[in-house]
Amino acid sequence: MVGELRKPVIGLIGGIGSGKSLVASQLQDLGCGVIDADKLARTALNAPGVKAKLLKWWGPKILDGQGRIDRSVVAKIVFADPSEHQRLESIIHPVVHRQRMIIGRQYANNPQVVAVVEDCPLLLEVGLDKQCDTVIFIDTPRPVRLARLVASRGWSEQDLAQREKHQITLDKKVKSADYIVINNATEAECLAHVRGVLSQILRLGNESHVGS
Repeated sequence: MVGELRKPVIGLIGGIGSGKSLVASQLQDLGCGVIDADKLARTALNAPGVKAKLLKWWGPKILDGQGRIDRSVVAKIVFADPSEHQRLESIIHPVVHRQRMIIGRQYANNPQVVAVVEDCPLLLEVGLDKQCDTVIFIDTPRPVRLARLVASRGWSEQDLAQREKHQITLDKKVKSADYIVINNATEAECLAHVRGVLSQILRLGNESHVGS
């Protein structure tokens, strides 16, 4: 009996500001279902149980004008103190994991979805790469990444360096990747790379299924 064709799970890795969100969006346009861990984490921050704990830890200074958790204030707290960073992750990760599993099942049951993409900033750090069939590294030079972060988030070079300390080095990320997408020019050029890599992943997946 022929088994059901399992959709490949694709993990995205790269430096901060490399364009993982852009690549995820392009993959989505090409028929993939994207699990956006950063978006899920933002939602988790304001989940009643999580919000109550954060207020107990850090007080009302972490709220914005609308009474929601101010991510920029929380970021300053956790990136200045590794123990606070770990404490935040200990309550955020379980919430995000549960939502990831729900969304992943939905994509698996959707015949229009050709592959599932894990868009997680800490894919390697949390071991999520082990649940992926293949990993794509988005290759973008540091000056380009910094310029993008200055323009989009108002970061300084110090801000970037501080956050990079909490991530695995780029040379190790490259070694963990199965494919590389170059993203140092236009979105159209990036899309051409993404389209080519996705076609290879889907073709290999289909050949593996036929041979099984």
